[in-house]
Amino acid sequence: MLSRVWESQPRVIKFSRRHQRGSSANSLRRQKRDWVIPPINVPENSRGPFPHMLVRIRSDQDKDVGIRYSITGAGADQPPSGIYNIDPISGNMFVTQPLDREERASFHLRAHAVDMNGNKVENPIDLYIYVIDMNDNRPEFQNQVYNGSVAEGSKPGSSVMQVTATDSDDSTTANGMVRYRILSQTPHSPIPNMFTINSETGDIVTVAAGLDREKVSQYTIIVQATDMEGNLNFGLSNTATALISITDINDNPPELTVRTFSGEVPENKVNVVVTNLTVVDRDQPHSPNWNAVYRIVSGDPSGHFTIRTNPITNEGMLTVVKPVDFEMNRAFMLTVVVSNQAHLASGIQSSLQSTAGVTISVQDVNEPPVFPVNPKTIRFEEGVPAGTTLTVFAAQDPDHFIHQIVRYSKLSDPANWLKINRTNGQITTMALLDRESMYVKNNMYEATFLAYDNGSPQASGTGTLQIYLIDVNDNAPVLIPKEAQICERARPNSRINITASDADAEPNVGPFVFELPSFPASIRRNWTISRLSGDYAQLRLRIPYLEAGVYVIPVIVSDSGNPPLSNRSMIRIKVCPCDNNGDCSATGAVAAAGLGTGAIIAILICIIILLSMVLLFVVWMKRREKERQAKPLLIDPEDDVRDNILKYDEEGGGEEDQDYDLSQLQQPESLDHIISKPTGVRRVDERPVIAESQYPVRPSMPHPGDIGDFINDGLRAADNDPTAPPYDSLLVFDYEGSGSTAGSVSSLNSTSSGDQDYDYLNDWGPRFKKLADLYGGGEDD
Repeated sequence: MLSRVWESQPRVIKFSRRHQRGSSANSLRRQKRDWVIPPINVPENSRGPFPHMLVRIRSDQDKDVGIRYSITGAGADQPPSGIYNIDPISGNMFVTQPLDREERASFHLRAHAVDMNGNKVENPIDLYIYVIDMNDNRPEFQNQVYNGSVAEGSKPGSSVMQVTATDSDDSTTANGMVRYRILSQTPHSPIPNMFTINSETGDIVTVAAGLDREKVSQYTIIVQATDMEGNLNFGLSNTATALISITDINDNPPELTVRTFSGEVPENKVNVVVTNLTVVDRDQPHSPNWNAVYRIVSGDPSGHFTIRTNPITNEGMLTVVKPVDFEMNRAFMLTVVVSNQAHLASGIQSSLQSTAGVTISVQDVNEPPVFPVNPKTIRFEEGVPAGTTLTVFAAQDPDHFIHQIVRYSKLSDPANWLKINRTNGQITTMALLDRESMYVKNNMYEATFLAYDNGSPQASGTGTLQIYLIDVNDNAPVLIPKEAQICERARPNSRINITASDADAEPNVGPFVFELPSFPASIRRNWTISRLSGDYAQLRLRIPYLEAGVYVIPVIVSDSGNPPLSNRSMIRIKVCPCDNNGDCSATGAVAAAGLGTGAIIAILICIIILLSMVLLFVVWMKRREKERQAKPLLIDPEDDVRDNILKYDEEGGGEEDQDYDLSQLQQPESLDHIISKPTGVRRVDERPVIAESQYPVRPSMPHPGDIGDFINDGLRAADNDPTAPPYDSLLVFDYEGSGSTAGSVSSLNSTSSGDQDYDYLNDWGPRFKKLADLYGGGEDD
């Protein structure tokens, strides 16, 4: 037996012997069987004292020679090192520290015996050391909280969940054998012990009936795991929490809160919620067991209403999906039934409160007049004259219980052909109906009319009148092309294809009849026409040669109407000489245009005359321009039509009589006030600070011919003056020093010399005649 405690007297383990000492090679002796060395048991978690002697290793030869003992293996000279050691002289083997079976349950060492020289004296022996388990570990649950579920109404014995605890101790001994039990259950409803647990496997099952989610939705169970096979006196324990959720089943049918609901709806309205049906369901909200489904079982044979479920409140929204008519139904009595999206659980009976009645009142509103037939189609022949009555397009007022007056007006009439009597809806034409009008599509003309009542508020309805116009033969056929070209000599391919078209419809169109008129006789003598098909004909020369030129050929075409209509169409045909390919040559085209030699010569003469007139006009304009430039500047006042000199015959009283500030017109003597001004403050009419420009010197005695030169010279000087722009508001042509630049005319005779001759003023023309009379009269003046 393996001892569970320290051995009171350590064993002596000897090395096995294979041969007796002193035996010879020739003498054979029987060898003893080696003893099987039993394992060494060491209890874990020993408190010592350490080192503690386990066994003694001994060799029988220790009396003859000196022996040295050693051990090898894991726990001695291999990791974990130092747990075991041996006295090399005495052979006593020790354990140096407490052992933990959960870290290492056994050790395998080998004991060695050598002499003093290190020679092997004995074969190594195997030592097996087992760590004896102690109950030093509690059971540990894999989770501190376990979550499980079971459906409400489950029968006893229904599996709920499993909890598992493990013990690090030896599971083959009582130290590692775990047992389970339930310590508590919260809440205690309906009984304190609704669940039980398998003590060995940890499976939790129901032990009683009566689980009801609507009463208790979750249970909290404290589970205990104990080792030592559940011995509460010696075993170690641990606990965990098991949360058991009671899942919902559809064991509560929905119940309408009242037995009768009511609502009202205006007529002719759709997608209007009439009333909300409220319901109570104790099952899990927003689950198929709770979601309500509403049905109308009676009272609505025409399907005017439907019930939609509000996904948030679970209410039934009674909605109008088809317009209701107050004149047909003033009220509705509906019967509705509510159920769940999921079927009821087996054994659950539906409540009578799942059925209710709904009373709906219909509100009367003013409805628009309605045209009984819309659109209305009538048939008439085209060409109906104005003032013709076509039909009566009347509307009816759906409001039978209210006497209202209906009036009519025109809403759309593309061709403005119709009018409607505003009282009775009679349709009359205002113009001729034409099937070939651009407003007629596929023989159909459409007009829209409005009917409105005098209700409050006023209501109106529209109606469409379709007039199918029957075709009459009122359009003569026409021919295309209007112009053609043909060779002057008849050739097989020298023909003109003609097409007839008619705006009318069958049977007033083709086949058409083509013919040439009998007058003039040259038409049928030179030309012939033949019909290729109902709409096509061919015109060609009857004679082998026709002189080049332009010919207008009349062709009479008739349709197939009853009576038929004919049209005389004129085709302009150019007859010209053709080349070998049958194409009209360039000279032939000119000849075909009808222009002879005389006409061409006349055209050329006209062109030459026109060019000569243009040339003469240009020469005349050049000559007049030269005369205008050579004309003197000073002309007679009667011939001068320019307005730049105005004569008012008013001389005024002189500058002394005017209350004007003439200082603004005087040239300042000093420029200091200008120089001292800051930049950007100078007036535009002040003289610049820079040096004055040198103006051209004029002769002292002007003569009548240099006035224009004087002005041109002044203009040129101003243009070349760098101080001119923007100094151009006051242009000074001459500076005479201080004083007014606009001196009085009287200053001309203020000198005392008396030697100046003013007779030259008489040569300056009539404009200076007044000055010549004043100053050129001699000393007597």
